[in-house]
Amino acid sequence: MAVVRESEKVSKEPVERSNGAYIQWLISRKDGAKNFELRKFTLSPQGRIPPHLHEDIEHEQYVLKGRYTIIIDDKKYKIKEGDVIYIPPGAVHEYINDSDEEAEFLCIIPAREKYKTTWIDKK
Repeated sequence: MAVVRESEKVSKEPVERSNGAYIQWLISRKDGAKNFELRKFTLSPQGRIPPHLHEDIEHEQYVLKGRYTIIIDDKKYKIKEGDVIYIPPGAVHEYINDSDEEAEFLCIIPAREKYKTTWIDKK
């Protein structure tokens, strides 16, 4: 069954362990998606998602608006609207909105009943 909805009407939930980061599950397995799930992330000014990894989940992302820094396996990238990002399974990644404006990106992942997030504590 097809699904069409307004993204603004999908609830925003805080991202676990984050500061000023929110997730919206735009299309998920709950909608009948068998292969991919589509999520939208919002990073508030100075918002952050700490370092983490997913052993068996890859990410494909498209930046809708804003500027921020993403760190993937200790390499920093300055990200801007229109950029695309691929994060392979097992890569440690984190997001830092080091700007004064909100940032948003879409993130597509394989549909899984469960997947594990391993949070990395920096020392």
